Amino acid sequence: MGRVSGKVAMVTGGRRGLGKASAVMLAREGAKVAITDRKDEGADAVIAEIAKAGGEAVFVLQDVSKEEDWKRAIDEVVKKFGKLDILVNNAGVGVGKNIEETTLEDWRWVMSVNLDGVFLGTKYAIETMKKSGGGSIINMSSIEGMVGDRRLAAYDASKGGVRILTKSAALHCAKAGYNIRVNTVHPGFIDTPMVSGFLKAQGGDAAAARKALEQLHPLGHLGEPDDVAYAVLYLASDESKFATGSELVVDGGFTAQ
Repeated sequence: MGRVSGKVAMVTGGRRGLGKASAVMLAREGAKVAITDRKDEGADAVIAEIAKAGGEAVFVLQDVSKEEDWKRAIDEVVKKFGKLDILVNNAGVGVGKNIEETTLEDWRWVMSVNLDGVFLGTKYAIETMKKSGGGSIINMSSIEGMVGDRRLAAYDASKGGVRILTKSAALHCAKAGYNIRVNTVHPGFIDTPMVSGFLKAQGGDAAAARKALEQLHPLGHLGEPDDVAYAVLYLASDESKFATGSELVVDGGFTAQ
């Protein structure tokens, strides 16, 4: 307990899935947490869960694709908690289409959230963190940022962009002496609402589709949100003080094949 005690964290897309798991984990380990999302549905339940466990959290309405929302959201977090030590750029969307099926509208929507949002979050978190002595930025990429999937053209491109953008930002911060680390997490398929939606979009027998997806992972099952949240916690804590520009893969062996 207390691995991020005294720190302030901001988790985008924090109402459910990996964002919720990360927010709850960070709060359990001592951080004050701001969860953000473009909708507030379900946010009260996350905050209540954190409060019941003795933590402190607030909700901030935010569309990560909008620059002004980033400025306002970070300002709100700093006003509430006094600083920002940890940013988890988790908010993400996906379109289950191949390159021929993907429209320009699909492409731009996915990029606006998954890549523009991470760019803006990283940029403005650096601006804030360097004033208070440093911090840790954790950008949620994916195994799809390392290998391709024929059904996820735009998603793959966005997550590959997150991977390399993170390395550039990490090098910049290191050379500038900001004491800000920037890393990526690369989950495999995790049992979340997003993955459930992906399976439904494929049509056919949902149970068979899930089984086929599980078998793509050598460990033989999907991951759980806390599997990723523990990776986030490590990168958020001082335990990872020598890690920057790195990729933490949590994928049940998927990319080892």
